[in-house]
Amino acid sequence: MKTNQHLSHTMKDIQYDIKLRPTVVEDLETLFQFQLDDEANHLAAFTSKDSANKEAYIAKFTKLLADPTVNNQTIIAGTVTVGSIARFIMEGDAEITYWIDKNFWGKGIATNALKDFLTLETARPIFGRVAFDNLGSQKVLEKCGFVKIGTDKGFANARQKEIEEFIYRLDD
Repeated sequence: MKTNQHLSHTMKDIQYDIKLRPTVVEDLETLFQFQLDDEANHLAAFTSKDSANKEAYIAKFTKLLADPTVNNQTIIAGTVTVGSIARFIMEGDAEITYWIDKNFWGKGIATNALKDFLTLETARPIFGRVAFDNLGSQKVLEKCGFVKIGTDKGFANARQKEIEEFIYRLDD
């Protein structure tokens, strides 16, 4: 499996040199800051119980970085860390997750990072889950070939209530 992906993408007349590289412990401080944004947390919905707890975040993700069943990659645009993307196993299925710094939303970075990531992660099927009202992430998954196959309900910590989530699947 490749461990570094490097492609240029042009979106809205701005060129972003998108790179994926394995996430390291030193990235966690920056990635932690991204998920403190209230709007981002609301849209992600299915977050940790206390997303403001830095020690818990660092401990959790340090453990995940050592887990061979998880592929954590940091997303770099130019020279700036702009997010993360990962594949993990949940109930026997490969699932993806990603988080983009709110300052970089709407620039095609999530879509291009996911397309690049899917060349590294070739196991299929692979699933993505998204809150019913997170239209941006729904578009990202659809642009990358994922098909909505169903819905589920779950408790969303960021909203403190049960909400509907859409389940997407990529087969090829």
